[in-house]
Amino acid sequence: MMTEIKLGFCNPPEPVYLYVKNGELSGESYLWYQYDIENEKTIPVKQKGLAGYLSEIRITAKEFKGKDNIKLDIVVAADEVYVIRTGIETNFAKTFLLAASQVYDFSKPLVIAATSGDENTVFCRLYDATTKVKIRREWDANADWASIIADIQSRLGGSFSSIPLIPEQQTQPKSVAHPQDLRVKYIRTLLNYSLDLVKEYLQFQEASSPSQLPISKIDSLVKTMCLAWAADKFEHPDQAEHSYQQQVVDVVTTSADELTAIKSWMQELQAKKTAVVSQ
Repeated sequence: MMTEIKLGFCNPPEPVYLYVKNGELSGESYLWYQYDIENEKTIPVKQKGLAGYLSEIRITAKEFKGKDNIKLDIVVAADEVYVIRTGIETNFAKTFLLAASQVYDFSKPLVIAATSGDENTVFCRLYDATTKVKIRREWDANADWASIIADIQSRLGGSFSSIPLIPEQQTQPKSVAHPQDLRVKYIRTLLNYSLDLVKEYLQFQEASSPSQLPISKIDSLVKTMCLAWAADKFEHPDQAEHSYQQQVVDVVTTSADELTAIKSWMQELQAKKTAVVSQ
């Protein structure tokens, strides 16, 4: 569907930058704000949540007092393009990354919300914008942040490198992989399913990539891959299919992450098989 473009005078399509701060400490009711550079003025944002599509996360180096400050930029496509900029070591950045690491399908809208903590801290809460369900992951102070960033960027179609960080104006735009291509890639890799068999399936459907197929065909491919992995875990194929339906398909319908559901299912089946062998 084409978006109607209003012709005539308008503001340049520049991103709207948002910054995180606990304004409640100074008696004001805001947790993030915009900043008017020309007038050196803080513009509070009263709403605590931003609904939109996560399109990119990136690390940038911003110079302050002769030193580079490392920032996490969270890019959200909504009525405007918003960039939430926060320090990479802040509680907001870390709680965002932990929650976002639980999201598999970034083609669905999210709500990124700011919530105040003790003293000057601000935390991030992430919700599925459609179901209003909070996306949870337990706090982990020792999490591998670089790996989490790399995984999220990979799901978004970007890339992460441990090379020295460069200022944002020098970064180049990245192409974004289709969610269906990523879905098949991650599940196939998790299950160690043959890439040649995936290619055969695509050829049979007269397609060159999963993104060219309807979602029902991708669901069928995912089921085939999962049941192939589980084939030696059950005495009868019907048992495997019933288990997959209950512990993967039915769980995903409650807005759970598909990849996480498959991992849990695999771990449970593997544990049961190990227990039987050891008896």
